[in-house]
Amino acid sequence: MGFIWSLIVGGVIGAIAGAITNKGSSMGLILNVLAGLIGSSIGQALFGTWGPVIGGMAIFPSLIGAVILVAVVSFFVGKKAA
Repeated sequence: MGFIWSLIVGGVIGAIAGAITNKGSSMGLILNVLAGLIGSSIGQALFGTWGPVIGGMAIFPSLIGAVILVAVVSFFVGKKAA
């Protein structure tokens, strides 16, 4: 059951990060979940595990990490001028 909670929380965190960076509508469900899970790992590695923890993820550092991840990926994968 913990894995399912991690996927749900990762998806919500990824969706919020996409909304903050204005890239959420183009990412889709699977990429939102991946951004949330990977961003959570990045955020907790950089900022620690402070704040409320849901599904094994500290919410605030995870959200910050997901925003950083989405911003960096969208910078490199963004539309290129032809």
